[in-house]
Amino acid sequence: MEIAGTVSALLREKNRSICSIEPSATVYAAIDLMAGENIGALPIIQDGKLVGMLTERDYTRKVILQGRSSKNTPVSEIMNRQPATAKPDDSIGHCMRLMTEERVRHLPVMDREQLVGIVSIGDLVKWIISSQTATIDQLTKYIFGES
Repeated sequence: MEIAGTVSALLREKNRSICSIEPSATVYAAIDLMAGENIGALPIIQDGKLVGMLTERDYTRKVILQGRSSKNTPVSEIMNRQPATAKPDDSIGHCMRLMTEERVRHLPVMDREQLVGIVSIGDLVKWIISSQTATIDQLTKYIFGES
């Protein structure tokens, strides 16, 4: 069963600004920004282009476990330089499959070369639950003859 909806529809409902940081920033600055915004991943932008993603997982595995200092390590040393991305017209189901295959919890959404949003696994789950609830409500009304 394919899940209805596209990334662009999800982003319209999400209506959130995009936080980002430059690759030359320190990991500490990136983690501080993520904590302040209550987000788990951060797009890395240089000259207006997406050049990578940084996640809490990157921090724990590439800084803490390797004994590095977050105040002295630039984001560029630990970021994922080739993040999986989605397009606005991608389906919600496609994004779920991509996140599962790539083992990621955040997808930058790219419209050509422009970053237009980020979708998280939580966003997708919320969308699916809402969609299923609406379907159940419609079927219930149909079965019981309500309008």
